[in-house]
Amino acid sequence: MKRIVIFASGSGTNAENLITFFQNRDNVSVIQVLTNNPHAKVINRCNTLKTSCLSFNRTAFYSTSHVLDLLKSNNPDLIVLAGFLWKFPESILKEFPNKVINVHPALLPKFGGKGMYGMHVHQAVVDNKETETGITIHYVNEHYDEGAIIFQTTCEVLRSDSAEDVAVKIHELEMEHFPKVVESLLFPNE
Repeated sequence: MKRIVIFASGSGTNAENLITFFQNRDNVSVIQVLTNNPHAKVINRCNTLKTSCLSFNRTAFYSTSHVLDLLKSNNPDLIVLAGFLWKFPESILKEFPNKVINVHPALLPKFGGKGMYGMHVHQAVVDNKETETGITIHYVNEHYDEGAIIFQTTCEVLRSDSAEDVAVKIHELEMEHFPKVVESLLFPNE
Protein backbone atom coordinates (compact mmCIF):
# COMPACT_ATOMS: atom_id res chain seq x y z
CA MET A 1 0.00 0.00 0.00
CA LYS A 2 1.45 3.37 -1.10
CA ARG A 3 0.93 6.14 1.43
CA ILE A 4 0.41 9.85 0.68
CA VAL A 5 0.51 12.76 3.13
CA ILE A 6 -0.81 16.09 1.85
CA PHE A 7 0.09 19.56 3.14
CA ALA A 8 -2.43 22.34 2.44
CA SER A 9 -3.00 25.89 3.69
CA GLY A 10 -6.31 26.96 2.19
CA SER A 11 -9.51 25.78 0.61
CA GLY A 12 -8.22 22.29 -0.14
CA THR A 13 -9.66 21.68 -3.60
CA ASN A 14 -6.45 19.97 -4.75
CA ALA A 15 -6.32 17.91 -1.55
CA GLU A 16 -9.96 16.88 -2.03
CA ASN A 17 -9.28 15.98 -5.66
CA LEU A 18 -6.34 13.77 -4.67
CA ILE A 19 -8.28 12.10 -1.84
CA THR A 20 -11.24 11.28 -4.09
CA PHE A 21 -8.98 10.17 -6.97
CA PHE A 22 -7.34 7.52 -4.76
CA GLN A 23 -10.32 6.83 -2.47
CA ASN A 24 -11.41 3.45 -3.76
CA ARG A 25 -7.98 2.06 -4.54
CA ASP A 26 -6.49 -0.84 -2.63
CA ASN A 27 -2.87 0.00 -3.50
CA VAL A 28 -2.68 3.68 -2.48
CA SER A 29 -4.23 5.92 0.15
CA VAL A 30 -4.11 9.52 1.34
CA ILE A 31 -3.44 8.71 4.97
CA GLN A 32 -3.38 12.24 6.34
CA VAL A 33 -3.68 15.93 5.52
CA LEU A 34 -1.64 18.45 7.50
CA THR A 35 -2.39 22.17 7.54
CA ASN A 36 -0.70 25.22 9.01
CA ASN A 37 -4.03 27.06 9.10
CA PRO A 38 -6.48 26.04 11.85
CA HIS A 39 -9.27 27.82 9.95
CA ALA A 40 -8.54 26.33 6.51
CA LYS A 41 -11.48 24.99 4.52
CA VAL A 42 -9.40 21.87 3.81
CA ILE A 43 -10.26 20.71 7.36
CA ASN A 44 -13.99 20.63 6.54
CA ARG A 45 -13.29 18.83 3.27
CA CYS A 46 -11.27 16.19 5.12
CA ASN A 47 -14.03 15.73 7.71
CA THR A 48 -16.55 15.17 4.91
CA LEU A 49 -14.21 12.69 3.20
CA LYS A 50 -13.37 10.94 6.49
CA THR A 51 -9.66 11.68 6.07
CA SER A 52 -7.45 12.51 9.03
CA CYS A 53 -6.50 16.19 9.13
CA LEU A 54 -4.29 17.86 11.71
CA SER A 55 -3.23 21.47 12.03
CA PHE A 56 0.14 22.58 13.33
CA ASN A 57 1.81 25.87 14.13
CA ARG A 58 5.08 27.48 13.11
CA THR A 59 6.88 26.20 16.22
CA ALA A 60 5.90 22.57 15.53
CA PHE A 61 7.07 22.94 11.93
CA TYR A 62 10.31 24.90 12.27
CA SER A 63 11.51 24.87 15.89
CA THR A 64 10.72 21.34 17.07
CA SER A 65 10.61 17.91 15.48
CA HIS A 66 6.82 17.48 15.99
CA VAL A 67 5.86 17.52 12.31
CA LEU A 68 8.94 15.56 11.28
CA ASP A 69 8.21 12.90 13.92
CA LEU A 70 4.60 12.68 12.75
CA LEU A 71 5.77 12.17 9.17
CA LYS A 72 8.27 9.52 10.24
CA SER A 73 5.51 7.63 12.08
CA ASN A 74 3.28 7.83 8.98
CA ASN A 75 6.13 6.72 6.69
CA PRO A 76 4.70 8.26 3.50
CA ASP A 77 5.82 7.20 0.05
CA LEU A 78 5.06 10.72 -1.16
CA ILE A 79 4.48 14.08 0.52
CA VAL A 80 2.33 16.31 -1.65
CA LEU A 81 2.11 20.07 -1.19
CA ALA A 82 -1.28 21.21 -2.48
CA GLY A 83 -1.56 24.92 -1.88
CA PHE A 84 0.83 24.87 1.05
CA LEU A 85 2.41 28.30 1.54
CA TRP A 86 5.29 27.81 3.98
CA LYS A 87 8.85 27.04 2.97
CA PHE A 88 9.61 23.40 3.74
CA PRO A 89 12.25 22.74 6.44
CA GLU A 90 15.49 21.12 5.35
CA SER A 91 15.14 18.55 8.15
CA ILE A 92 12.05 17.10 6.46
CA LEU A 93 13.56 17.31 2.98
CA LYS A 94 16.64 15.41 4.18
CA GLU A 95 14.51 12.72 5.84
CA PHE A 96 12.37 12.28 2.69
CA PRO A 97 14.68 12.91 -0.29
CA ASN A 98 12.84 13.15 -3.63
CA LYS A 99 9.57 12.38 -1.87
CA VAL A 100 8.21 15.94 -1.49
CA ILE A 101 6.43 17.49 -4.48
CA ASN A 102 4.48 20.68 -5.09
CA VAL A 103 2.09 22.02 -7.70
CA HIS A 104 2.73 25.63 -8.77
CA PRO A 105 0.15 27.66 -10.74
CA ALA A 106 2.55 28.91 -13.42
CA LEU A 107 5.24 27.69 -15.78
CA LEU A 108 8.34 27.77 -13.62
CA PRO A 109 10.87 29.32 -13.57
CA LYS A 110 8.50 32.17 -14.47
CA PHE A 111 6.36 33.61 -11.66
CA GLY A 112 7.87 31.58 -8.85
CA GLY A 113 9.43 32.45 -5.52
CA LYS A 114 8.36 33.84 -2.17
CA GLY A 115 4.95 35.49 -2.29
CA MET A 116 4.10 34.04 -5.69
CA TYR A 117 1.00 31.97 -5.06
CA GLY A 118 -2.66 31.97 -6.05
CA MET A 119 -4.02 35.24 -7.40
CA HIS A 120 -0.61 36.92 -7.05
CA VAL A 121 0.66 34.58 -9.77
CA HIS A 122 -2.39 34.94 -12.01
CA GLN A 123 -2.31 38.75 -11.76
CA ALA A 124 1.42 38.76 -12.62
CA VAL A 125 0.72 36.58 -15.67
CA VAL A 126 -1.97 39.01 -16.88
CA ASP A 127 0.10 42.12 -16.05
CA ASN A 128 3.06 40.68 -17.96
CA LYS A 129 0.81 40.10 -21.00
CA GLU A 130 1.74 36.43 -21.21
CA THR A 131 0.09 34.49 -24.05
CA GLU A 132 0.27 31.19 -22.17
CA THR A 133 0.61 29.95 -18.65
CA GLY A 134 0.10 26.61 -16.98
CA ILE A 135 1.03 24.45 -14.04
CA THR A 136 4.34 23.03 -12.88
CA ILE A 137 4.65 19.98 -10.67
CA HIS A 138 8.12 19.86 -9.17
CA TYR A 139 10.21 18.36 -6.42
CA VAL A 140 10.58 20.59 -3.38
CA ASN A 141 14.03 21.72 -2.32
CA GLU A 142 15.25 24.31 0.19
CA HIS A 143 14.30 27.24 -2.11
CA TYR A 144 10.81 28.35 -3.14
CA ASP A 145 9.81 26.86 -6.51
CA GLU A 146 13.34 25.87 -7.56
CA GLY A 147 13.20 22.06 -7.32
CA ALA A 148 13.53 19.81 -10.37
CA ILE A 149 10.52 19.97 -12.68
CA ILE A 150 8.51 16.75 -12.99
CA PHE A 151 5.68 17.91 -15.27
CA GLN A 152 4.36 21.03 -16.98
CA THR A 153 1.30 21.67 -19.09
CA THR A 154 0.02 24.89 -20.61
CA CYS A 155 -3.11 26.82 -21.40
CA GLU A 156 -3.69 29.89 -23.52
CA VAL A 157 -4.04 33.32 -21.95
CA LEU A 158 -6.31 35.56 -24.02
CA ARG A 159 -5.78 39.32 -24.12
CA SER A 160 -9.24 39.68 -22.60
CA ASP A 161 -8.50 37.30 -19.69
CA SER A 162 -8.58 38.67 -16.16
CA ALA A 163 -6.58 37.13 -13.31
CA GLU A 164 -9.81 35.38 -12.29
CA ASP A 165 -10.17 33.89 -15.79
CA VAL A 166 -6.60 32.60 -15.59
CA ALA A 167 -7.31 31.13 -12.14
CA VAL A 168 -10.20 29.09 -13.58
CA LYS A 169 -7.99 27.71 -16.37
CA ILE A 170 -5.20 26.82 -13.94
CA HIS A 171 -7.65 25.13 -11.57
CA GLU A 172 -8.90 22.95 -14.44
CA LEU A 173 -5.33 21.92 -15.29
CA GLU A 174 -4.61 21.06 -11.65
CA MET A 175 -7.78 18.99 -11.32
CA GLU A 176 -7.01 17.05 -14.50
CA HIS A 177 -3.27 16.46 -14.20
CA PHE A 178 -2.15 16.59 -10.55
CA PRO A 179 -3.63 13.22 -9.44
CA LYS A 180 -2.30 11.49 -12.57
CA VAL A 181 1.22 12.81 -12.00
CA VAL A 182 1.10 11.74 -8.34
CA GLU A 183 -0.01 8.29 -9.48
CA SER A 184 2.81 8.08 -12.04
CA LEU A 185 5.37 8.92 -9.34
CA LEU A 186 4.00 6.24 -7.02
CA PHE A 187 3.76 3.62 -9.78
CA PRO A 188 6.46 4.54 -12.32
CA ASN A 189 6.40 1.22 -14.17
CA GLU A 190 2.68 1.09 -14.91
